[in-house]
Amino acid sequence: MAVSKVTLREKCLKRLQMSKSHNKAYRDALLNQQLLRHSKLSKAKSVLAFWPLGMEPDIRSTLGTLRRQKKVYLPFMEDDSFKMVPFRLPLEAKKFGIYEPGNTNRKIKKIDVAIVPAVGVDGEGRRVGFGKGMYDRFFARLRKKPYIIFVQSELCKTTNYICDDYDVKADELITPHRCYSIMKDAYYGKRNTLRRRHSHA
Repeated sequence: MAVSKVTLREKCLKRLQMSKSHNKAYRDALLNQQLLRHSKLSKAKSVLAFWPLGMEPDIRSTLGTLRRQKKVYLPFMEDDSFKMVPFRLPLEAKKFGIYEPGNTNRKIKKIDVAIVPAVGVDGEGRRVGFGKGMYDRFFARLRKKPYIIFVQSELCKTTNYICDDYDVKADELITPHRCYSIMKDAYYGKRNTLRRRHSHA
């Protein structure tokens, strides 16, 4: 059967559900270590992150550390997408069970790094999410693209190019055990491809 966004999403969600109770805390601890050692995050002054849902990577320890060092923002759902608001407690459960900080009138338009959960990733480093398109619309409306890091507790990707041009593309994919970068490849006509790398420094 040909791979598509729909079939990859189904495969990845099934894998996430099966692995949710199998060493997820350990894998998320490794992922947090990867993030906190990351040179781009160390140098960043402002970061967009997320408060995890059940199957998403639990990056709360990273959030706690970053919050003491730099400006950290979380999504606040608005219309068909979201805006960035400062990360401050307490958070309140909203639509889709997503926890959000309180609203703000501040218009935050620029960030250095974005940490984004990904259900699946295609061969070009584009994101397969839950199918609502909020991240795609958000990044399309930003004037300046930040360095985008996708994170996964359980690696789930394909080498096929199955996503659309509007699907947000990462600069890097980080899992508990591996890092992947988006590189140009002459073999593919200089198309961006997702390649494993040994270091994220």
